[in-house]
Amino acid sequence: MTASSPLPVQPVVMAGGSGTRLWPLSRAGYPKQFLVLPGSRHSLFQEAALRLAELAAPDLQVAPTLVVGNEEHRFLVLDQLRELGREPAAVLLEPMGRNTAPALTLAALQALEGPQGGADPVLVVTPADQTVTDGAAFTAALQQAVRVAADGAIVVLGITPDRPETGYGYIRSVPETGAARVAQFVEKPDLDTARRYLAEGGYTWNSGMFVLRASRWMQALERFRPDIAAACRAAWAQRRSDERFVRPGRDEFAAVPAESVDYAVMERCPQSDLDIRMVPLAAGWNDLGAWEAVWQVAPKDEQGNAAVGDVLLQDSRNTLVHASSRLVGVVGLDDIVVVETPDAVMVAERSRSQEVKKIVQSLDQGQRNEHSLHRKVHRPWGWYDSIDNGPRHQVKRILVKPGASLSLQMHHHRAEHWIVVSGTAEVTNGDKVMILGENQSTYIPLGQTHRLRNPGKVPLEIIEVQSGSYLGEDDIVRFEDTYGRS
Repeated sequence: MTASSPLPVQPVVMAGGSGTRLWPLSRAGYPKQFLVLPGSRHSLFQEAALRLAELAAPDLQVAPTLVVGNEEHRFLVLDQLRELGREPAAVLLEPMGRNTAPALTLAALQALEGPQGGADPVLVVTPADQTVTDGAAFTAALQQAVRVAADGAIVVLGITPDRPETGYGYIRSVPETGAARVAQFVEKPDLDTARRYLAEGGYTWNSGMFVLRASRWMQALERFRPDIAAACRAAWAQRRSDERFVRPGRDEFAAVPAESVDYAVMERCPQSDLDIRMVPLAAGWNDLGAWEAVWQVAPKDEQGNAAVGDVLLQDSRNTLVHASSRLVGVVGLDDIVVVETPDAVMVAERSRSQEVKKIVQSLDQGQRNEHSLHRKVHRPWGWYDSIDNGPRHQVKRILVKPGASLSLQMHHHRAEHWIVVSGTAEVTNGDKVMILGENQSTYIPLGQTHRLRNPGKVPLEIIEVQSGSYLGEDDIVRFEDTYGRS
């Protein structure tokens, strides 16, 4: 790279979280980063990608976004980026969660081998589930961080605290020319300690955003956690790639130790000879880690109430009510969170909203699926909504995107009736292929090979009535599948 050539920058969005503290709106199958929250036209993930695209400057050459996410969410990532008219540099799929240090390592290995790899790009790494209200200030801070990182520094973004917050880790830094030097990372404090940090100054919240050369991350990881570095390299060596996704070796990635970026590297840097700096970020940042944080950023009435959906409030103050599918009325509530979805209702004291994750843990331990799936389940071809069920029947609304197709499949334990509500359906039923229009129907006998496809230009919606002795989603034998699931 010559003195006059722009600095290569690789944006990285970490999109693998499950968002358990925003249950029941956020679930493992459709976590909070893919939700569109009040006051926004885009999901949190989309907002993160759009913000990073604004980093370009005459001296900064910004590549398309690199996404690290969960295998289960791969089509959500693609669909949401394409809604923005953007294609990713790559989507790196973790076979299972191993926390943020291995995720960042995959991104660094990809960046070092990608189109900008020979130039060792500066990684700008951000979680997918944060909000920012001042985009210009965000861009300016990240551009400053990129220029500091270009010379080999590891840069963290620090948020100036405006209250004694106990839900964030803190960074203690010392002012220096260019960017403050990080002296210490400290864990989430108790309330008295948080008040002392606020009074003393010199402390910022750890935003979870990092800026550094790809090679610098690998060097630091190999110094402090060579086991993670070696295991990630082994998984990377066994990767499989296609035009959309990069998948590290599954067995090899399962052997990678699970660790966060902070614990693996960042907290060790201030005691080493590595140059670690803090750039302040004053851009209306919030990490939306719990419903309390959602209430903080939501529009409110004169009594401090935030309401989303069909909500009636009486004699209530500083309360958040989120209604997804029906009317919710509340009377006489102060400092409460109420979240309604078609299959679950959550009520909590606002100050204890971090503890919602304990409900999710209980659901998981009880082998219930409300912690992982909504009643409305998104699939790469569209979605289905289970609107009624009983011991031997289930009724679904199914929407298929234009040009999309379900797999060629059969069921051992159920038969199905399909009724077209709108659009055009191409139905494979055994050895017959037929076209069905609005108000037409067909019957799929138990054990019959079948497929549903939308050959039209508008969405296809059908009602499916299932009947049989077992109606679980695992009673599907796939013979052909466009999405690699057969």
